[in-house]
Parts: sequence; C-alpha cells; structure tokens
Amino acid sequence: MYKKMSQVSYNTIYGINNCISFLKTDKKFSIQNIFINKSSKIINDNKIFKLVKNKSLVKYLDKDNFNRKFNFKHSQGIVIRFNGHLTASLLNKNDFSKNSCLLLCDQINDPQNLGQIIRTSECAGVNGIVLPKHQSVQISDTVIQVSQGAFFSLNVYSETNLNNTIKYLKSIGFWIVGIENSINAQKWHQIDYNEKIAIVIGSEGKGIRPLIKKSCDFLGTIPMLGKTNSLNVSAALSAVLFERQRQLENIL
Repeated sequence: MYKKMSQVSYNTIYGINNCISFLKTDKKFSIQNIFINKSSKIINDNKIFKLVKNKSLVKYLDKDNFNRKFNFKHSQGIVIRFNGHLTASLLNKNDFSKNSCLLLCDQINDPQNLGQIIRTSECAGVNGIVLPKHQSVQISDTVIQVSQGAFFSLNVYSETNLNNTIKYLKSIGFWIVGIENSINAQKWHQIDYNEKIAIVIGSEGKGIRPLIKKSCDFLGTIPMLGKTNSLNVSAALSAVLFERQRQLENIL
C-alpha cells in the first residue's frame, strides 16, 4: 500500500523589486529556492546576491529552461519560492502608538485591488491591514506581486469577525472611520484623522456591510462629480490616507 504524498505549499514571487523587498523583510519566511535566468541582466546585480545568506538556495537555469518553468511576464530573470505564515492575529496586540493607523477591508474580493491597497497603504504609512477570513480575498501570489514589494513591509492581520475586531480596537483607543463614495456623510477631508484611527473600506460594488457601517464612529465620503459614480477603491483610499498624512504633518 502506497503512502499518499503530502502536497508542499509555497508562494512564488518574481521581479527585482519584489524579490529585494522579500530578502530584506523581517517577516519569518523560509526560502525554498531562488531561480535565476543565466541569460538575464540580474546575473551581474550585486544588490540581490548580497542579500542572499544561503547561496546554496540559488538555482541557475538557462533561458529556455527558465522560460519553460516560469511563464511570467516581466520576471526580470529572478523567481523566489518561499513558505511561511502570510498573516497574523491582531487581537490581544496592544502596542500601538499615538497616531497609529489601521485599515480594515470589508468584502474586498479582487486580488488586484487588494494588492494595490497594500501598496498604497504602505506608501502612506499605515501600520497594518486587517482582512476578514470569510467573504474576502486572501493573500495570494497575485496580491503579493501587485503590491510591488509593499506586502513584505506591512503587517497584515486576518480575523474571523470584523465587527468583533472593531469592538476590540475601540477598547484600546481607536476611532473607527468608514469611507464610502457618494453617501450622505462628512467629506473625507473634514474628518479629523489624528489619534489612533482605523479606516474601514468596502468593495466598489457592495461597499461596507450595514452592521460594520453602524459600528463606525464616523462616516466619510468622496463626492463624485462625473458620470461615473464610484472611484476604484485603491484610488479612493489614496485620497483618504494622504489627507491623513497632510493633517499629521500640520500638527508635528
């Protein structure tokens, strides 16, 4: 009787920016392999090789074998396979400083959108992103790739119940701000984003669920003037997060 082989799971990233961010991260991941196309310019890129602590993990492939193995556009001649925990738990974490900012994603189902959200959040100084375990896209290779390395510099948390997470955040001093396009609420730039803030966003189609919206301390909106009645969620988020940055700069 043959034993069933256990399937090894791993994540795959490619491209210079993503791979450099991965090799620099403090997150605890285990590298399986680093594949290099011997015909690519990266073969002479010392920035990458200085970051590789275990050189035995590097596998050099000729161009044809590399392309057969990895059918990626814009791989730039490098692919890393790794495994490890992609998210952590937020509950019981209470070491947030004044002016900390968290982003709570409700019903975001497009991995491209989530990748852009992570990238925008990291650029705007967000301290972490919370994803529900259900009715939401999870961290995947696509999400990580679209984030262009930002995933490896940002804490990502996964929680079963977003409403309970909001209650916990309120108990440790966070104000909860829900953002939706074209609703009857304060304009996004009229909200005070100082102190500990958790910003809730929903998908373009469904928005924030009513129960989650009811749990928010404040609701903000970005009025639409054109015929298109909604911004891409990552574009809307950019406006909110950089307004927060502007306010913080004015009080420092």
